[in-house]
Amino acid sequence: MSTKDAQALADKANLDLVMIAPQGVPPVCRIMDYGKYRFEQGKREKDQRKNQQQTLLKEVRLSLNIDTHDFNTKVGHAVKFLKAGDKVKVTIRFKGREVTHIDLGRKLMEKFKEACSEVGVSDEKPSKLEGRFYTTVIHPKADKPAKANKEKEKVKKKEEGSTDEKQD
Repeated sequence: MSTKDAQALADKANLDLVMIAPQGVPPVCRIMDYGKYRFEQGKREKDQRKNQQQTLLKEVRLSLNIDTHDFNTKVGHAVKFLKAGDKVKVTIRFKGREVTHIDLGRKLMEKFKEACSEVGVSDEKPSKLEGRFYTTVIHPKADKPAKANKEKEKVKKKEEGSTDEKQD
């Protein structure tokens, strides 16, 4: 069909003539409502972004000479982040001559990994020593984060509430 005939058909139906494959021989066109198509495409993209799971990388910094209460507070923060479904980057900062005591940093990192082992796991077996920083990343154990579970519970409660009203 010629371009003029196709354009005439599109005008007659109050629709648009859209080229699907311009590099084809002959070029492929479609008669459609382009505004409606763009709207539906944007809606699909928005739904995909909404259903996407976003994990953030949170950081917990420690020093080599950390006290037990401070250590427990940092572990508590890391556990809270892991339960929310976020990754946690644990960094031990060596100050001054502490760099010579890397073995103490390694022990502290292992202690931190053990404290977080209930909710997270570290896939990097040897932690990285980069200059004055000793780092590792801990990932949450659960497949689905707590945020997604909370949203599902809200939906279930709404559904249960609507079924209870119908029964009354």
